[in-house]
Amino acid sequence: MNTHRYDPRALLAVVALVAAAQACHRNQPAGAESTAGAPGMASADSTHEIRYQGDFHAPLGVQLWSFREQAKADPVAMLRMVRRMGLTHVETAGLYDMPAAQLADALRNAGLRATSMHVPYEDFKNHPDVVIANAKALGVKWVGVPWYPHDEKNGFTEADARRAIADFNQFGRTLKDAGLSFFYHNHGYEPVPYGDGTLLDLIIRETDPQLVHFEMDVLWTWLPNVDPVALIQKYPGRFRLMHIKDMKPGIPRGSLSGGIPDEQKSVIGQGQVDWSALMAAAEKDGFEHYYIEDESTDPVGNVPKSISYLEKLKYPAGASSSGVVRP
Repeated sequence: MNTHRYDPRALLAVVALVAAAQACHRNQPAGAESTAGAPGMASADSTHEIRYQGDFHAPLGVQLWSFREQAKADPVAMLRMVRRMGLTHVETAGLYDMPAAQLADALRNAGLRATSMHVPYEDFKNHPDVVIANAKALGVKWVGVPWYPHDEKNGFTEADARRAIADFNQFGRTLKDAGLSFFYHNHGYEPVPYGDGTLLDLIIRETDPQLVHFEMDVLWTWLPNVDPVALIQKYPGRFRLMHIKDMKPGIPRGSLSGGIPDEQKSVIGQGQVDWSALMAAAEKDGFEHYYIEDESTDPVGNVPKSISYLEKLKYPAGASSSGVVRP
């Protein structure tokens, strides 16, 4: 899947037998792990604990959409696999046909915690009370929209952007009143030229910075030819979360499609983005959460490679891990 348009119907169909899977786990000996019928599921019992050896020290998370195929067979085993990779927090994309409180228990039992969640635009618009209740049950602070509906054939327009601005300000007020924080996840179709910038600039400038925050998806920033470091520096304090994602060398930039084939997506450190400069800029700006999102053809094999790269990441000369200039 090339975009973050989470179809609620598809999410409901992800795990029709989740109760049976959980019952199976309850009947296993402590520490046992069943991965039967879960294609590509890591089977090792040992947990890799992240050991930072470079300048990047932020707690690494993962967007669970990365492992949607593994979740179809057994979401509980998928969560335990995530923890074995060394990851400790996650961003959710659906509830796997569970009540939110039940998913929260499954996360806790796996040694994980949810810090952020993606919710379809329609849910925000039509059922904000349910969105808030689910967020509180999961214990997240951040709740965001990953895709704004628009006519994909004709592209994202100024009218779409202005509707988004009004919606986002409303969503942000509703969530703030509930003690939560709203964000929009950029998706690569927004940087349409407009005035002295783009429609993405328009959205950032005209949303209330006290109500509306942003999650930078690095790939969907990079693909339409936007410099992610420059964007952070242009709007200090507006981006609070990050999707760590890249594309393979040689793939051209400049597309406003909001998507590329999975086989064109890259392990972190093997793609096009200068992660050293980007992470130094993000840390200096005060990003709160970083989530690897692997939409490649082998997320189970590739996420550990991305983690290994980030464990050793060095920042540019003059930038420390705290974002200050070294003497």
